[in-house]
Amino acid sequence: MARKKKPTTPKPISATMHNDKRANIPTEELRDFVADDEKNPTMMRYPRDPSLDPQLVWQGKDEQDGEDLVVPAVPIYIQEKIHPQVIVEDVRAQSKKDEPQQFDMFSDFNGIEFEDLIEFYEHQQNWTNRLILGDSLQVMTSLAEKEGLKGQVQMIYLDPPYGIKFGSNWQVSTRKRNVKDGKAEDVVRQPEQVKAFRDTWELGIHSYLSYLRDRLVTARELLTESGSIFIQIGDENIHLVRCLLDEVFGSDNFFAQINFKSMSALGQKGLASTYDYIIWYAKNKESIKF
Repeated sequence: MARKKKPTTPKPISATMHNDKRANIPTEELRDFVADDEKNPTMMRYPRDPSLDPQLVWQGKDEQDGEDLVVPAVPIYIQEKIHPQVIVEDVRAQSKKDEPQQFDMFSDFNGIEFEDLIEFYEHQQNWTNRLILGDSLQVMTSLAEKEGLKGQVQMIYLDPPYGIKFGSNWQVSTRKRNVKDGKAEDVVRQPEQVKAFRDTWELGIHSYLSYLRDRLVTARELLTESGSIFIQIGDENIHLVRCLLDEVFGSDNFFAQINFKSMSALGQKGLASTYDYIIWYAKNKESIKF
């Protein structure tokens, strides 16, 4: 006679909880509770220092150095909160064909009372990771000035555009790098994306260098004294990006250049480049931790 299988007990599910704290941030559904002075952008100034030497020169840089870099620090509203434990428990219930549970992705699990919750940026709550879609310049400024992360970040990894093919279309898919005009499969749903992409690089490499320097300046403000920044770049502009990093972080704070194989050289003529690079700078090389 076959033995009866012992009933299995569900494995308890738990989620990783962080000990760190962060400022309470408004959610989209609580937008109306945000005070007017918090809603309005705070214009943050990053002084430029034209006395730094050596420097890279490009079209429009002199005009930019004539005044501070000004970036609005705006609230970054939370659109959705996801508790992994709730998701796993819901999937488990569905797999057992139980009655589906109704759960609220906005349900708060940060250990803060509602009265304090709507006093945004004034109270500390449990740490939660964030995935943010937006302009990196404004996002970093908001994280530094609104959310109190200035001088608190240990590592920043930047994967900017490589500064090539400025007239190309917006790349629709990560699976296809070769994007050409006139092909239906390369057309985006929103034509304004292509226009915005091309307007950003109106002056080609000159626009690119201005774009990248501004983001390096704001990134440096986020880093702690022992922090590091990593920039991924191709061989076409690595020499220019190194010059920008020397200007913003100081050449003494260069730490390492890491080469990694990015693609196969099959089918290419001449001496093909198959490597990209990660440039590592410290905010303060004497205090660096890794």
